Amino acid sequence: MLRQFGGVALRRGLNFGRMRSFSALVQSKGLVDGAWVESSDRDTFEVLNPANGAVIGSVPNMTVADAQKAIDAAKKAYESKEWRSLTAKDRSNLLKKWHKLIEQNSQEIAEIMTAESGKPINESKGEVAYGNSFVEWFAEEARRIYGEIIPSAAPNREIIVMKQPIGVAALITPWNFPMAMITRKAGAALAAGCTVVVKPSEDTPLTALAVAKLAEDAGIPKGVINVVTTKKAAPMGDLFCKSPDVRGISFTGSTEVGKLLFRNCADGIKRVCLELGGNAPFIVFDSANVEKAVDGAMASKFRNCGQTCVSANRFFVQDGIYDKFVEQLKKRVEALKIGNGEGCDVQIGPLINEMQFKKVSGFVEDARDKKATVLTGGKPLTDVGSLFYAPTIITDVPSTAKLYTEEVFGPVVSIIRFRDEEEAVQKANDTRRGLAGYFYSENLQQVFRVAKRLEVGMVGVNEGIISAAEAPFGGVKESGVGREGSKHGIDDYVDIKYICMGNLKYD
Repeated sequence: MLRQFGGVALRRGLNFGRMRSFSALVQSKGLVDGAWVESSDRDTFEVLNPANGAVIGSVPNMTVADAQKAIDAAKKAYESKEWRSLTAKDRSNLLKKWHKLIEQNSQEIAEIMTAESGKPINESKGEVAYGNSFVEWFAEEARRIYGEIIPSAAPNREIIVMKQPIGVAALITPWNFPMAMITRKAGAALAAGCTVVVKPSEDTPLTALAVAKLAEDAGIPKGVINVVTTKKAAPMGDLFCKSPDVRGISFTGSTEVGKLLFRNCADGIKRVCLELGGNAPFIVFDSANVEKAVDGAMASKFRNCGQTCVSANRFFVQDGIYDKFVEQLKKRVEALKIGNGEGCDVQIGPLINEMQFKKVSGFVEDARDKKATVLTGGKPLTDVGSLFYAPTIITDVPSTAKLYTEEVFGPVVSIIRFRDEEEAVQKANDTRRGLAGYFYSENLQQVFRVAKRLEVGMVGVNEGIISAAEAPFGGVKESGVGREGSKHGIDDYVDIKYICMGNLKYD
């Protein structure tokens, strides 16, 4: 039932912990070497619905010893005839079967995702389709991992270049996209011929296990995909970094943790792909179409309650269009429907956990203390649920505020006024992060100038949603190394081998 709270429509929480029709996909054990197993010490932890605190399941709190078994299983599978003898076409067909099963079970996966992450059901359905697009993409790319024949300078030589899988890859994934971050990594790894150990977030393990169950049902051999669930992330991550049998690590998460993993992988000279935090600028120039800019701002900022790595973080709006943009954005923000994500009309769910809730609240209070203006929102919605925070717009944000310098990862828009293009670009680049950036302009000359000058790995020009399976996803500066998705997504899972064929006779 909807009601108004400070100009924002709210939906009271529903009990989505009932786990109705999707119970067949809800797993309570980890997956190691083709078997569904408990933790070696029998320890478990509960998975909660952040919208209402309901317990929706429990999973094993697996140990380092369990993770070692998963690594051993992945290595054994990688070296097995059953996996290594498969052709690229065979691997492609397995991925296609996985893709088909995910498609057939999309509603159930979306319901699991909403229950454990809190995101609105329509967004969960969108993520399932988005995540599955990577399985489909890499099923196709499996047959396009081409080698080369390079003309030699010597008359009796041939130079051959081939790409071979690196071996076992450890995949550490976050809670904000609990399916897509797994399929984006695992799809590429399996297409290349690698085997994987997946460590999903402790907040959202059920989606990972459901997708792994469908991989098993698709006929992917045992040990090729292993999933270890745990609340002991640090020691498990340390094992992945130091194990000589793990040849690559792919991590999506905070810059701080990414740096630690990068550092710990140095001794083993592992292949590392890091997709880390951002501080995305969203620039609206005077020439912009305001309606489209507001649409893009809403899509970029409020998807998953602002909890995405490419979410717009700092909004820079030019003088001539400032008032019009802010007025229209405020109306849209105050019309957002908030509540338990089970409701089809809900647009904003809860923050994922108490730590994230405290972070968002603290950032807003820091801005208040530094004389920023809270235009709307700026308060918890505790009568809706303990982890709900009102969609917020803050103007006159100083450069010393945490909202300006750090990634908020929440439903808070920080607006800064600027005079000209030079000032906007300088401020946009004034950060150590460089994942995504957005700007709106109808000036073609300006579009090319600004797109080239923004120090980010991805740019949305007159567009607020930029992710796609066909496009390379990744950042620059402290936002990571490597790329996921696209044809480049395979690169972190293959070694390039040069073969010199000498003393050949052609006459």
